[in-house]
Amino acid sequence: MDNLDFSNEFDVRVAKLKMLEANGEKGFKAKFAKTHEIHDLDNIPLGTKVCVAGRLVAKRTFGKLIFARLYAIGDNFDAKDLSKVRYKVQISLNEKIIGAEALQKFKDYSDIGDFYGVKGELIVTQTGELTVQVEEFELLSKALRALPEKFHGLTDIETRYRQRYLDLIANDRSREIVLTRFKVMQFIREFYIKHGFLEIETPILQNAVSGALAEPFTTHHNALDLDMNLRISPETFHKRTIACGFDKIFEFAKDFRNEGLCANKLQEFTMLESYAAYWDFEDSIKFYTELFREVCKYVHGDYEFRKGNEVIKLPEQFPRMDYIATLNKIVGFDILEMTDPEAFKKLLIEKDLMPASELANQYTVGGMIDLLYKRKMRPFIKEPTILYNYPNIIPLARHNDKDDRIIDMFQLVIDGQEMVKGYSELVNPIQQKESFEQQALAKEQGDLEAMDYDKDYILAMEHGFPPISGIGFGIDIFLLHLMDCENIRETILFPITKPEDKQ
Repeated sequence: MDNLDFSNEFDVRVAKLKMLEANGEKGFKAKFAKTHEIHDLDNIPLGTKVCVAGRLVAKRTFGKLIFARLYAIGDNFDAKDLSKVRYKVQISLNEKIIGAEALQKFKDYSDIGDFYGVKGELIVTQTGELTVQVEEFELLSKALRALPEKFHGLTDIETRYRQRYLDLIANDRSREIVLTRFKVMQFIREFYIKHGFLEIETPILQNAVSGALAEPFTTHHNALDLDMNLRISPETFHKRTIACGFDKIFEFAKDFRNEGLCANKLQEFTMLESYAAYWDFEDSIKFYTELFREVCKYVHGDYEFRKGNEVIKLPEQFPRMDYIATLNKIVGFDILEMTDPEAFKKLLIEKDLMPASELANQYTVGGMIDLLYKRKMRPFIKEPTILYNYPNIIPLARHNDKDDRIIDMFQLVIDGQEMVKGYSELVNPIQQKESFEQQALAKEQGDLEAMDYDKDYILAMEHGFPPISGIGFGIDIFLLHLMDCENIRETILFPITKPEDKQ
């Protein structure tokens, strides 16, 4: 090893690999038979012979004794506090046990980042550290590049997101957030199934922009010579599924919305949508409240979580706020009286409620009401609050029986952010046609977020839908709040980033 040029670590590692292979050893093995996972070792009696495997993340040599650490998340596990899960275990290689030749081989050929499998006895050292006293070891896969420097790790944000396989090794917080995400999704799935829901799948490639007000990503289907869009919501297909006779359904749906970048918005995101036949929006409020509380308890051990310096408590029933009454009080007039978009726009500018620049791309009364709400009302709602009594601004929501200008809808808002949206679904095809016609007009006028007139969906409605209520919430924004993250990309295993050469 003395004749290697150590100025280029990549070349040194490649040289080590070639030396091993020249001596008849494979640098990349096919398999290794583990008997235990690293995260299980705390529950194994001392003196047990174990076979564990993982990535070498530390190595210290003391003459005839080497201490090292193996890292692995391992397979599935049940843990209430993911921050306390064991991901690393110390291994000791003693010349008296493995022999001088084997010890020298580990000294010469092992590098931080390599994958090793070891067999040995589980002991506790004099310093009280759980350790595998190695009797045999095997290089499983040679790493040709080094891991981030031990103490500094990865600090550049874009590098962390681009190289998450390194970030999750170097940063305990990143690993905890991502692990929590997948354990929460598993918990939600089990919660739904326990309540009689069936998990389904619906198309991502669609030929009508529907289900939400958002600008889509577009593509082209070559075989059918058909312009298509990536799904912005699975909603209309879910309600078609209810029409098939499935009364309770849910889906973890990948949705795509071609919107701007910010700390709490993603263009590709995971939406949990669920629908129940014969429910109304009050049933959905009750169901979501229980779901949110139980997920919170699963993650944090109680019905509360921290957000910055604040503790957010989740009561059995969230306080409610009348959307229309509250917004009317803020703006000083009745928003339900507004029917002409241009007149409404003029009024907002005259009253100095919204600048003309922000209203330039607004083509509907509903769009301007929603913008008013997002600027003047939502940011000031801090405690968990159910908003209800909405103006008729959602094309797919059921009109209220007492006032056609109102829809049976709710949202939960926490600290100025929407956590969930749900409503009693519009199942009247005549009213749905009228809503789609209004959307089509807005699209003709230049509204990029307006829905298409979905003829296939109308046809399905005309064949009959039962009463339905549904909810939808983003898993990513849900985790952003639950885990007190600064940026929504922290909740994603592999968030979208620009290639390094395009930075």
